[in-house]
Amino acid sequence: MTAVAFDTNILVYAAGVGDAAKCEAAASLLARVGTRAVVPVQVIGEFFNVLVRKVGMTPRDVQTRIDLLTAGTHLVDTTAAVLDGAVGLATAHRLQIWDAVVVAAAEQADCTVLLSEDMQHGFTWRRITVVDPLAHADHPLLVRAAGP
Repeated sequence: MTAVAFDTNILVYAAGVGDAAKCEAAASLLARVGTRAVVPVQVIGEFFNVLVRKVGMTPRDVQTRIDLLTAGTHLVDTTAAVLDGAVGLATAHRLQIWDAVVVAAAEQADCTVLLSEDMQHGFTWRRITVVDPLAHADHPLLVRAAGP
């Protein structure tokens, strides 16, 4: 099985924030992927902001969650190569630059799937495809990458 990249919204659901069914599905998915989970550093920053600013958690509590999350995942830095890919992607496909950074970082980490509820389901760039796992749990790329 291959590495699987996670966008912020899926990790927020996995942390128990939001619709109960989505939270359960996201947590299960993260557990199934396990150590093959890839998280761009950009996503960790967004995760922190959502939990502190929108949910009202303390920064210390969020730091603890981040420490637990990152202990079992592969973090991808926003390098010059990632930024270069992101700028090209944002320019060619009119993506928001921060979404493009997430896609480019996942691609840099050799992922073929980026799990996101917010990005366009089915969008493909180079070898990575965005899959909404909450709306398309049976998507072939998701099943192949994360198991049934």
